[in-house]
Amino acid sequence: MIQGQTPLFNGLRKHAQKNPIQFHIPGHKKGKGMDPEFRWFMGKNALSIDLINIEPLDDLHQPKGIIKQAQELAAEAFGADHTIFSVQGTSGVIMTMIMAVCNPGDKIIVPRNVHKSIMSGIVLSGATPIFLHPEIDPVFGISHGITPQAVEKALEQHPDAKAVLVINPTYFGIAGDLKSIVQIAHARRVPVLVDEAHGSHVHFHPKLPLSAMQAGADMAASSMHKLGGSLTQSSLLNMQGNLVSIQRVQAIYSMLTTTSTSYLLLASLDVARKRLVTSGKTLLDQTIQLANEARAQINKINHLYCIGREIIGTNGAFAHDPTKLVISVKDLGITGYEAEKWLRDRYNIEVELSDLYNIVCIITPSDSREDLQILVYALEELATGSEDQGNRKARPKMQLPKIPVLAVTPRDAFYAPTEMIPVEQAVGRIIAEFVMVYPPGIPIFIPGEIISEENLIYTKRNMEAGLPVQGFEDPTLQTIRVIKE
Repeated sequence: MIQGQTPLFNGLRKHAQKNPIQFHIPGHKKGKGMDPEFRWFMGKNALSIDLINIEPLDDLHQPKGIIKQAQELAAEAFGADHTIFSVQGTSGVIMTMIMAVCNPGDKIIVPRNVHKSIMSGIVLSGATPIFLHPEIDPVFGISHGITPQAVEKALEQHPDAKAVLVINPTYFGIAGDLKSIVQIAHARRVPVLVDEAHGSHVHFHPKLPLSAMQAGADMAASSMHKLGGSLTQSSLLNMQGNLVSIQRVQAIYSMLTTTSTSYLLLASLDVARKRLVTSGKTLLDQTIQLANEARAQINKINHLYCIGREIIGTNGAFAHDPTKLVISVKDLGITGYEAEKWLRDRYNIEVELSDLYNIVCIITPSDSREDLQILVYALEELATGSEDQGNRKARPKMQLPKIPVLAVTPRDAFYAPTEMIPVEQAVGRIIAEFVMVYPPGIPIFIPGEIISEENLIYTKRNMEAGLPVQGFEDPTLQTIRVIKE
């Protein structure tokens, strides 16, 4: 196969050049029926390929033509046996993976620092999560990977588990020993599913963590739109081996996916794959160099610290993605959210996320040395201004709550009779809603867990810091939904 080809994108362009008379959806018909200002802003080329699954353009639900060819090229590029394009984001792929291997009542081994889509997949499948404690970084207050030893112990205690799910790498660019985890699980014929949302690029450079397919995992959800260069909401599901049926995966994915698939998103996956294969190594060389230069400069700034290769070898940190700048600001006596807001207001800089202790900046081939210099100058001013004021607040106290006890399966809790009660009466009750800070989307509570005072305090602290706490029906956190006793 020739990786320089883009059969899906080329097929769309050729169809648009024929300028057919369209008596099919979308109703705007190449933008002619659209608001003129929006049509001008979007451009006629993009609108001309905003099409639907008519016969010449293939069908994502049962591909036989240009979509099939594009998916085969992607599978070859990622070292997979099969690849499915997603227009439902990586969340849709993750839910597909879980539902493909778990029936109601089945156990699945997952780290606690999972994205909310994983918990959604567990609710939809009716599976029971067996949570593993990820290793906690005492400096940054973030979760790393799970260890092979923890996975092996969990499989010994739960030999009936249907799958192991691993995050590789984490939102913060830390990867565990995925290859060893795969070997441990496969020795028991247990498939390994990988949330590779923040690792679509790692397959294409030797200095980055192993990709899921390189490590031998069975399925991986890869967010091409995050770090692979495709349009937002486009993603990939990569598969290999014989522990999971591709036919079942395709059937479940089709159940969860719109029949009005976006060809703009599909085409962007086709061309992003081409660029990663043909130019990825060179582009990532430059990206890694720029990120490392910025990291070195940031680490010279008083009271700031940016994770580097020194993290490798600590618990749960087997490999590190240097394109993630995880910057601790806690020694400035401010929260990550306060730093994010300052950077926005003062320098018009937007970061990927902030939490109580850190900000995260993602560096890609799209960034220039000039962009990074502005970031460094801004951080220098932030730190210097904090020192000059002479009234730096005390360092925020590091607080990481324990994982609550799961009393009821998430699905049973989600569908159980419930009631809203004052939050002051909630300790000891079983929660029936999700609570998380998004991004990164790691749950503080999931349905079925027993509410603890410690986790309520942690939730309130995030809210008081201005962080985006989501999930509560009552955004003021005066009341909370629990299972009726």
